[in-house]
Amino acid sequence: MAHDHLCVALVPLFNHLDEEDQKKINQLVQHKVFQKGEQVTTPDKEAQLVIVASGNLKVYQLSAAGREQLLRVVEPGGYEGENLLFGASNNNLFSEALQKTEVCVLKQTDFKQLLLDYPELSLKLLEINAEKMTKVEQQSQFLTMEKIEERLATYLLDLSTVENSDVVTIPMKMKELAAFLGTTPETLSRKIKLLEEKQLILRQGYQLTLRDKEGLEDL
Repeated sequence: MAHDHLCVALVPLFNHLDEEDQKKINQLVQHKVFQKGEQVTTPDKEAQLVIVASGNLKVYQLSAAGREQLLRVVEPGGYEGENLLFGASNNNLFSEALQKTEVCVLKQTDFKQLLLDYPELSLKLLEINAEKMTKVEQQSQFLTMEKIEERLATYLLDLSTVENSDVVTIPMKMKELAAFLGTTPETLSRKIKLLEEKQLILRQGYQLTLRDKEGLEDL
């Protein structure tokens, strides 16, 4: 149970609550371990909140051509699936363990019971989640960043985490990547050249070498 309580205390959705409320949630949480490459959430699974205690999850969708489009990497303390719990479904969303990953899972049925049993707690959960629900659109983490180079740097760093390498391959056409990051192909091309000029990356076609990851993080 110590692992479970750690999960509840980690996640921003819950850690502002007092200890008694956290214990109530803790009683409903299940602890699971996934190995590298195992799918954690898929559209056909029961809606659930997945809290990452250790390891990393990659969250992605599949394009019409069947290619993976990376949305984000969820690190310890992060969580995935809260939109499903509130009824906002996405039939094209998957998550996969990038390494041995420990998670805590709160099923939708338990979550609904939680709302019925503890009305005050449900209000607190709804309040803190309201802001995140307004950003349910895909790629929201990129579109909230003002500068295109920030979005590009974040995407490349996430790709590096997924591929466990400083050499990454863009898994989609540049036109698709530009749309994914909320910009035009011409602007994307300029920003890639800008990162090259700053000696942060080296590009060879769709393959990019991250020469200065700290510099990219500083962006």
